[in-house]
Amino acid sequence: MLSKCQTLTLKNRALYYLSLREHSRLELRRKLGRFAEEEDDVEALLDFLENAQFLSCERFSEALLRRRSAAYGNRRILAELQTHELDPQLVLQSKVKLAESEVARAYAVWKKKFGHQVEGGEGITTPEQRARQIRFLAQRGFSFESIRHALQGNLEELNDIEIREGD
Repeated sequence: MLSKCQTLTLKNRALYYLSLREHSRLELRRKLGRFAEEEDDVEALLDFLENAQFLSCERFSEALLRRRSAAYGNRRILAELQTHELDPQLVLQSKVKLAESEVARAYAVWKKKFGHQVEGGEGITTPEQRARQIRFLAQRGFSFESIRHALQGNLEELNDIEIREGD
């Protein structure tokens, strides 16, 4: 017995994927390529989907920023955007949007993971604890400048901090 997915046309399969979440053109090409008889079929379908506004790099970029920004830093998010072969101008716009909130996001991620230690009165007492927290945030893609400010922990000051473009 065939499953529902096996009987879908290429176009229906693409619309099904897009109904679940936004996809980049590259991502959708990879998913549909397994089911296409010819490569031209996929490219023509992707062109049609873009012209009909079903597939949009801008919407994909915005959706990815929303999904990832609560847990990851600018470096990690921008690296993921670049793997999708998006327009460099779109990646630059995303970088500007992310830069506005990186310190506050780093603080929120830090507080979620380590806030119970601070509230319990322990705080950061040893260099090992501090290094562990720095590594955690760095692995999530936050800049070291953002990490430094986030670990200082004064939320009122965090809103006034502006990170340099190179960080």
